[in-house]
Amino acid sequence: MRLKYTPLLVLVIALINLSCKDTKTEQAVTLNLEVTTNSVALFGDGVVSTGLYERDLAISPDGNQLIYTLGDYKQQRRSLVQLDKVDGVWSDPELVSFSGTYQDIEPFYANQGNTLFFASNRPIDKDSTRKDYNIWYSTKTDGQWGQPKALNTTINTEEDEFYPSVSNNGNLYFTATKAEGIGKEDIFMSKKVNGVYQKATVLDSTINTKYYEFNAYVTPEENVLIFSSYGRADGFGGGDLYYSVKDKSGHWSPSKNMGKDINSEKLDFCPFVDVNRNNFYFSSERFVVDSSKINTVKELKAFANRAQNGTANIYAIGLDALELGL
Repeated sequence: MRLKYTPLLVLVIALINLSCKDTKTEQAVTLNLEVTTNSVALFGDGVVSTGLYERDLAISPDGNQLIYTLGDYKQQRRSLVQLDKVDGVWSDPELVSFSGTYQDIEPFYANQGNTLFFASNRPIDKDSTRKDYNIWYSTKTDGQWGQPKALNTTINTEEDEFYPSVSNNGNLYFTATKAEGIGKEDIFMSKKVNGVYQKATVLDSTINTKYYEFNAYVTPEENVLIFSSYGRADGFGGGDLYYSVKDKSGHWSPSKNMGKDINSEKLDFCPFVDVNRNNFYFSSERFVVDSSKINTVKELKAFANRAQNGTANIYAIGLDALELGL
């Protein structure tokens, strides 16, 4: 059947098409990874950062894909979410192909973006009774992520292993609680020698304390370590970001608080450095106080579901503003 287009119908179609183009343009601008700021700014408001719980941002080396952890309000369910940039336009957020059944968190790109490390409580060694978190990886083939594989028992134990971060030489940093540790939660490192991970060792007291140290990011050259700690005397509240620089002899300097321009009285964690675009990202449970009058139920729901409502969101700041020497 041939359709007869009236002038009014043509106008409506044109407006719809224009609206769709504007939406795509606005989203692309919102996720402009090339922009750097001199102060902390909410990242991807309404696209990545929403009223839900977002954390653990990772950006591929070429800047054409990003993956983060998305959870419900109380993190009862968490999955990995990815966005892809095609012809300069970012896609809508979608679950990573292998995620959605188990608690998949804390992604990290390695091997020029062709390997994705992450932590998960999915069954390991075909043992469905185990619920601990372990470190897994997936390899990209023809643009698609393959089925995840677990690292072997040199790294993974029947306790929890979290937040993998890998330097260019293959050395693996992660969070765990072990008998040989220093505090309640510590940062460990496993050297990769001839393609094989060695027994992990706990980082010394320049990094770890008797309190909590967790979620460490190591730079590709393995010269700067950024992590969170909770319980230290110089902390601002719910857990702060700290950094340490490796000296010429290969030793980590005593870690320093990143300061009030980065940290808040709430939990600040999950650091990531996009070295190719000169930005630093992290997650935070900080919130923005808004005491304006709410007039309707619709307004109340919108208020509750906005970003910066006290669940975690993702934030960004230019590396040059941090003066870390990167």
